[in-house]
Amino acid sequence: MSERHQCDPRTLALLACPLCKGRLVWHASTQELICRGDRLAFPVREGCPYLDYSAARELSTEELERLPT
Repeated sequence: MSERHQCDPRTLALLACPLCKGRLVWHASTQELICRGDRLAFPVREGCPYLDYSAARELSTEELERLPT
C-alpha cells in the first residue's frame, strides 16, 4: 500500500531545484517536486525529497501543460 504524504509549505519554501536553483512546486498526486524551468520531477519518498538529478524524471510538454500553475 502506498502512503501519501503532504508537503509542508514552510519546507517547500526552503527547497530549490539543485540544477537551476529555481522554485519547486509540490504535485501531490504523483508525490513529486516539479521544476518547470528544467522540466524535471523529483520524487518524494516517505516524506523525504530526493533532489538528485539521477533520481529525477524528465517531464514531457504535455505533462507540463497539465500541471496547475
